[in-house]
Amino acid sequence: VQYRKLLLMILVLGIGGTHLGGFQLSVINYTSPYIQKFINETWLERYGSALHQETLTLFWSFIVSTYCIGGVIGCLCSGYLAAKYGKKKCLLINDVVLIIATLNTGFSRRAKSFEMILIGRFLEGICAGVYMNAHVQYAGEISPKKLRGFVNVTSTVFLALGKAVARVLGLRDLLGTEDMWNVLLSFSGFVALIQLLFLPFFPESPPYLFLQKGDKDGCLKAMKQLWGEENCRTEFDDMVKEKAVTKGTKIMNVLEITFYTLEIFQTANLHESIIPYVALGVAVSELISIIFCSSIIDRFGRRILLWGGYLLMALVLVLLETSLLLSDRFLWLRYCNVILIFLFIIAYGIGPAGAVSSVMNEIFTLSARSSAFVIGGIIIWLGLAFTGMIFPFAVMTLGPFCFLIFIAVLVVSSVLIYLFVPETKGKSIFEITEEFKTRRYKKKRHQTVENNVTEEKIYCTKL
Repeated sequence: VQYRKLLLMILVLGIGGTHLGGFQLSVINYTSPYIQKFINETWLERYGSALHQETLTLFWSFIVSTYCIGGVIGCLCSGYLAAKYGKKKCLLINDVVLIIATLNTGFSRRAKSFEMILIGRFLEGICAGVYMNAHVQYAGEISPKKLRGFVNVTSTVFLALGKAVARVLGLRDLLGTEDMWNVLLSFSGFVALIQLLFLPFFPESPPYLFLQKGDKDGCLKAMKQLWGEENCRTEFDDMVKEKAVTKGTKIMNVLEITFYTLEIFQTANLHESIIPYVALGVAVSELISIIFCSSIIDRFGRRILLWGGYLLMALVLVLLETSLLLSDRFLWLRYCNVILIFLFIIAYGIGPAGAVSSVMNEIFTLSARSSAFVIGGIIIWLGLAFTGMIFPFAVMTLGPFCFLIFIAVLVVSSVLIYLFVPETKGKSIFEITEEFKTRRYKKKRHQTVENNVTEEKIYCTKL
């Protein structure tokens, strides 16, 4: 009962927030043929000539990638907005901008303007960039330590839910039609309206109130609203320790191939008529696996889910690469391709999908957290923008070999996490900071011992 308000907040945050990212990443697949046809017809009506296929593909790539460019800008803005106005107000402002964005995409067909789709997608990208940072931080900061892993994973659960909803609504039996594609594209405005109506009734993040605003009374009031009287003392003591550790430290500032699901499945030699349903199955598998991750993350910890998940994903991609190369000789391997794609998504959902946001929330103090999410978000959005522009041409040029790039990235990520990332399960920021210091000390000590041994060998050789 004492966590009922917290769970309601997580639901409202998820529906109106990270849901946006998952929905917009996937919905573009189902509007692709209709938007390209709309661009061509609009161009023909304006200028009396049809577009060349290469030019049309370029326009389409701009529509896909402008969302990611907006995401980068949103990430850059999110740190400043969250620090100045707090996560709650930041999300509310974002809802207003998102509603304006979806009005652009929703009325683009009536206005016969594909430029409105570009503007809408750009603004939606900005909103997604802000949401993905502010939401994860807000969710993590309003949760007590014993539920922190579960709550951090919920952002990824709703991201996967957004993908699943996009793939359900995008079916030709629902909104994935030539007459309704603009309605499908602007659906995010509805969920933003839900959050805009309910979020004002919830409290601001307790760590933000105490550590950044110095509002002790407001912090304690928010904690009692969220967690009840009996859980406040331990959590507040941890905040006092963090404040002591970061005393005098000012808030720092910072000077998936999801868009092309259809192309990926075509590369896997699937029949075109079943691709939308296979894509929906993938989305449901991702959602279920992430929910499963939320139930085990506080038991097994974050570190093993991260490096183990990345390594398992790399192994599945190696098998998929082999299967794709041989599928022309053995037709039954096409079914293996589908199974391996499902396994890849499941490995992602159980491992990195939930653990990444949890680790990022837990290893940084409040003074550095916003900037850390900005940096991480910029890397993600730039990667998505690059993928959005390059992937269709990479598929045409490299075919199945395009997956080798991702295999290399996954293996390197797994090794680096295994070597350098500590376990954060059930630890306060003070304990995690001390563990990082211990690791640095051990590394320096190991280097000193190696240097001494080398010097002794040289000295003995001279003797």
